[in-house]
Amino acid sequence: MSAAVESPYARIREALDAQKPDHKFYNLSKLEDPRYTRLPFSIRVLLEAAVRTCDEFLVKQADVENILNWNQTQWKSVEVPFRPARVILQDFTGVPAVVDFAAMRDAVKTLGGDPEKINPVCPADLVIDHSIQVDFNRKSDSLQKNQDLEFERNRERFAFLKWGSKAFKNMRIIPPGSGIVHQVNLEYLAHVVFDHDGFYYPDSLVGTDSHTTMIDGLGVLGWGVGGIEAEAVMLGQPISMVLPQVIGYKLLGVPDKFITSTDIVLTITKHLRQVGVVGKFVEFFGPGVSQLSIADRATIANMCPEYGATAAFFPVDHISIKYLEQTGRSAEKLNYVTQYLKAVGMFRDYSNADQDPEFTQVVEMDLGTVVPCCSGPKRPQDRVAVTEMKRDFEGCLGAKQGFKGFQVPPERLNNTVSFQYSGTDFSLSHGSVVIAAITSCTNTSNPSVMLGAGLLAKKAVEAGLSVRPYIKTSLSPGSGVVTSYLKESGVMSYLSKLGFEVVGYGCMTCIGNSGPLPDPVVEAITQGDLVVAGILSGNRNFEGRVHPNTRANYLASPPLVIAYAIAGTIRIDLEKEPLAVTPEGKEVFLKDIWPTREEIQEVEHQFVIPAMFKEVYTKVENVNERWNSLSASSDKLYTWDPNSTYIKSPPFFDGLTREPQPPKSITDAYVLLNLGDSVTTDHISPAGNIARNSPAARYLTGRGLSPRDFNSYGSRRGNDAVMAQGTFANIRLFNKLLGKPGPQTVYLPSGETMDVFDAADEYKKAGLPLLVLAGKEYGSGSSRDWAAKGPFLLGIKAVLAESYERIHRSNLVGMGIIPLEYLPGDTAESLGLTGRECYTVVIPETLTPKMNVVIQLDTGKTFRACMRFDTDVELTYFQHGGILNYMVRKMSEK
Repeated sequence: MSAAVESPYARIREALDAQKPDHKFYNLSKLEDPRYTRLPFSIRVLLEAAVRTCDEFLVKQADVENILNWNQTQWKSVEVPFRPARVILQDFTGVPAVVDFAAMRDAVKTLGGDPEKINPVCPADLVIDHSIQVDFNRKSDSLQKNQDLEFERNRERFAFLKWGSKAFKNMRIIPPGSGIVHQVNLEYLAHVVFDHDGFYYPDSLVGTDSHTTMIDGLGVLGWGVGGIEAEAVMLGQPISMVLPQVIGYKLLGVPDKFITSTDIVLTITKHLRQVGVVGKFVEFFGPGVSQLSIADRATIANMCPEYGATAAFFPVDHISIKYLEQTGRSAEKLNYVTQYLKAVGMFRDYSNADQDPEFTQVVEMDLGTVVPCCSGPKRPQDRVAVTEMKRDFEGCLGAKQGFKGFQVPPERLNNTVSFQYSGTDFSLSHGSVVIAAITSCTNTSNPSVMLGAGLLAKKAVEAGLSVRPYIKTSLSPGSGVVTSYLKESGVMSYLSKLGFEVVGYGCMTCIGNSGPLPDPVVEAITQGDLVVAGILSGNRNFEGRVHPNTRANYLASPPLVIAYAIAGTIRIDLEKEPLAVTPEGKEVFLKDIWPTREEIQEVEHQFVIPAMFKEVYTKVENVNERWNSLSASSDKLYTWDPNSTYIKSPPFFDGLTREPQPPKSITDAYVLLNLGDSVTTDHISPAGNIARNSPAARYLTGRGLSPRDFNSYGSRRGNDAVMAQGTFANIRLFNKLLGKPGPQTVYLPSGETMDVFDAADEYKKAGLPLLVLAGKEYGSGSSRDWAAKGPFLLGIKAVLAESYERIHRSNLVGMGIIPLEYLPGDTAESLGLTGRECYTVVIPETLTPKMNVVIQLDTGKTFRACMRFDTDVELTYFQHGGILNYMVRKMSEK
């Protein structure tokens, strides 16, 4: 991304190294502006990008001034453009992006333009990591079997992606079996500083996964965006963002020797949720940061979406450089990264308070106060100390249905169901663990917790402990490096003996690809209506996400995952009660097998070495023989197969005209769903299994597929018909029009209860527009573009909510759906809205960002709401019917 000669900042362009006069950089210190050194380090990255890409068209000198003047403009909702250095995608979001690009090429051709203009300008990496499921576990051949089944199910999707890698420039694909996108990004893809087209500049990125923020732990500014917005960035559009406030998070003290990075991040998540950081950057500073490895920092940054911030930034310091060395980056790279960041004032010394910038607000945490903990049973921010797990869960059982309640009747609190598994008698009760998964880049990227789990497994096996055979145990590392050091250190065999065999290299259980539970287990759960548990080292535990049968799901460190698997229940005080009793009658407590920090560090120092990273990543793009053998067309336009149930040309551009039509008011819209707080993108557009009685199942059955071939919603995101019918198909969705959980609603004209898709289809046939009512944090969770595309295809014109998750609001805007927000003090309850009214949203001819609009009900009631188009750019997208339409029209211009 080199700058044009006419750059207004050419005066501060200079060589970094006298020996390489043709390699230049923009020396921000030469701006000679005292405001620069007071800026948060994260804002300095935004500033550098604006200076380097300033063309007085997309990026203007006024934007540079606004960023420099952050101390004042942070309070004024000032809009600035940002051109990230690259884009990263995973396959669940990457497939629909490539489908959109292929369809956009067709649309541009139809409008008389050059279809090859639809091509990534900004470099993009797509890592295939979301497709593999835990179909097989506990056996040494589980990995091979799961990978074979992954290819069998997804061959068509993979062939399509391979076509995309040929048809589009600047798009690199990391094949399946390589690892989890964010861990591969951390260990391999991250530049930290780019050396490109004769310029040095900070690495930065946006990604189509909310946990893109993990890379912030390495000092690379990045965050998740909607897939729709990412497509625009890939096509050369800057992100239009409101200049964020920056919360300084000061870390002090030293963690206890038994504390893991997982405990720290779950504690920070709860704390920052209480502080309130939605839409803001968090930047870490203080002497406590030096106590954290890059893997620890990455764990904290990974869970940024769970505490609601946009980014969670750890500026580069000497520990960052040591990590680059450990992961096999070249000495030359280490040299210019350090030299460049010091030259532009972006290299951090956390022990030097004189370097501390100005922040919007400073909050502190003493690492010495952190205690072992988990989070759950339904949200990542609901931290529970390990010592309180038993009491807390038992309190949740009888509590009112909600985030901390299951409303189990008193007479059923002690339900126990006996069953047979492999010829042996067992029993389940509330709190029994049925899934125990070491999964997710949040933790598998961190050698300290992975080796800690291995050492705990070793001690457990040596103490004669085991895991009940019906518990679905699994280990899905984030990269091949993890397997290498677990084997080399000798702990892998002990993990295997407890059932934690490697089952695949992908997100797996963390995203709901947990696979089936044994039939006798499911029958026992159903018979007793039991609230059983999943325990996983992931970052998301929303209801219905991990597995349909695990109503309680807890996030925990990998060692604690193993501990609860051995115990077989979460109804245990691990501090006071024994994990198990050996056949000889000896009680074994968690403290007896928990490894010390010194033990873990000794093993890590010996076995996590640069040679491992080099060996794994030098062949990562070519090591998968199945991928290598896939054939793909070299045509620039994709040949759509009308019989495909995976890849289908979407209808987004049907009937698109060269000039946009002015937006119209929404007249007499019916409410499709009346929802409460914290409706997640998993509720709106599930990623997991396709239920056999669902509209999507009926569609696939009608196309000749049997249930075993349904695969998951996530794998079928290249087919709009499946995804539209899967919209709001989560079995845990609570719709107030019905008053109970389930993927159904009331078709209001007749009062009939039916599946959500079928009701929307009836409204569409009748020509009736639709609306969704919601509470706080609508669209929280994963950055899922189909959570906006699906509602668009159902005919939903607007959502009226109390607040929105940042990325989801952006996705709604991208699809031309109006995000309406109640005015302060208003809610559906305070306004007396039942969802059975008809709504008219009056859209004026002249639109301005965040303007209030009038909403009229057929009852005669009138009120106002804020139309959450936050910038002029977003209004432009809305006037075009969405960002994709805008890009097609723009690219069709001669």
